[in-house]
Amino acid sequence: MSKNKIITLLTDFGLTDVYVGVMKGAIAQINPQLKVIDITHQIPSQNIAAARFCLMTAFAYFPPETVHIAVVDPGVGSKRRGIAIKCANCFLVGPDNGLFSGVLSRESALAKPSKRIAAVELTNSQYWRSPEPSSTFHGRDIFATAGAHLANGVPLEELGRAVRPASLVQLQIPNCAVTGTGAVGCVQYVDRFGNLITNIPNNCIIGNNWSVTINNSPQLICIPSGKTYSDSKPGDLIAIIGSDGWLEIAVNGGSAQSVLQLEVGEKIEVILSPLLEPSP
Repeated sequence: MSKNKIITLLTDFGLTDVYVGVMKGAIAQINPQLKVIDITHQIPSQNIAAARFCLMTAFAYFPPETVHIAVVDPGVGSKRRGIAIKCANCFLVGPDNGLFSGVLSRESALAKPSKRIAAVELTNSQYWRSPEPSSTFHGRDIFATAGAHLANGVPLEELGRAVRPASLVQLQIPNCAVTGTGAVGCVQYVDRFGNLITNIPNNCIIGNNWSVTINNSPQLICIPSGKTYSDSKPGDLIAIIGSDGWLEIAVNGGSAQSVLQLEVGEKIEVILSPLLEPSP
């Protein structure tokens, strides 16, 4: 029995209702000594892209073999698969709807050939809470219990039939591309402060002489760069490299999302040549 394994939970359930507590209860029924850590339960409702980003950002801060249970599941009760995945550094349990695609992209890039990703569809009802799970709460009846059994030492292959990792659903977010003048990417997440976090990594940005351009309106918007949020005047836009290494657009004391009205997937371009003149 694996008493010291860690399970994390990430959901869009919020904290008003009993759903998160019930999932923890289902885990404790299997092994009350498993340590459960909440990543967040404030993912915007049914926002798979936000779940993808938050889990991708958080998973590397946990010890190897941590079991990450993530439930943002608009397709609950449908024919979408429930899955468990073994990566080089962790396990993932939840719906096969793309929310694990960020973690898998990082794990695939870093894993040695001897530690390839393996995945199963959660078809073995022996490791569910009930052979007849609720059609609306797989987080309790399948994912929490299967994840707890996995953390408790049950081998991945016991949880269900093997599936090809290449068949797992990938969330379609435009790739970042290096250009002759900088890089082009997109917004991949909007945090609670309204900061627009892009998929442009810091290794695409060289030196200090760069700006961000946005062309989603009749005029071109030029946003100067800085190192901290306070490098701009209150209310002004600024582009910085955030704590996780992604370019982000912020407003000192305000919300960049409210100012620019950009959503996940919208284009962002970094210009490494001398700054453009700001629009009047």
